[in-house]
Amino acid sequence: MIQRVSELLARCGSDAAVLPPTALYSEGWLLGLVLDRFDRKRDFAHELSFLPEARWYSEALIAPPFLAEWRGDHRAETFTHADGLIGHFAIRPGERGEAKLLPNARQATLVEATLGSGLSPGVKNASTYDQAARNVACLAHMLAEAQLSPKSMERLGFYVLAPQRQIQAGVFGDSVGKLSIHSKVEARVAQYGGSRDAWFRDAFEPLLEHVEMGLLSWESILDLIEPPGPPGEIRVFYHQCLRFNPQRAEPGPTRGGSTILSVPLE
Repeated sequence: MIQRVSELLARCGSDAAVLPPTALYSEGWLLGLVLDRFDRKRDFAHELSFLPEARWYSEALIAPPFLAEWRGDHRAETFTHADGLIGHFAIRPGERGEAKLLPNARQATLVEATLGSGLSPGVKNASTYDQAARNVACLAHMLAEAQLSPKSMERLGFYVLAPQRQIQAGVFGDSVGKLSIHSKVEARVAQYGGSRDAWFRDAFEPLLEHVEMGLLSWESILDLIEPPGPPGEIRVFYHQCLRFNPQRAEPGPTRGGSTILSVPLE
């Protein structure tokens, strides 16, 4: 049956397709291919590199610091689906796929992948609490639940992967800047009338001080993980993803801070 699934996916984008092309040519599959390459070749010097014994997982459920406190809690939000998680963690048994950091974890890197659009602007109960702020808040909550200090982590990061064209066009504005994320999480905490102030002070702000974050272009990553010469398999797959995922090219809003364009480390 797995072979048959593979055959059906392979027809995506062709005249013989029975599924939409984005069932295969999506940011999820592209990210999976990229993380698999980093996993299998661990000597890359890059923000997405794996420490020894680190693993990766796609669409892991990450608990937020703002789960419902009672039935009908109008301020609450649900679990976050992380596009990619790299580090030392376990996935709880069962169907949920919830990720928990191990007590001796040294790496925790969250990755948000995009092809044709910017980040989600907010959640149902907090319209300005965007996808970047939510990911970083969830990362802080993960460390706090595992009783890990951000200072103890060798690699701690949040990165958004996007086409170079979108980054240069300013689609993401300042959304992946620490000032922007601090203000958005602070506003979210204010909804709780003081009951989340200690978490903000003791868990979130120390995390924000130590976490590395920024925008990474797919192109810069492919330049690193595939040798020069004819286009490699992942680059060919990326071009198909761009073909079937129209890109938004207008600049995003800016409110102080700056957009970070990260390139591979030397």
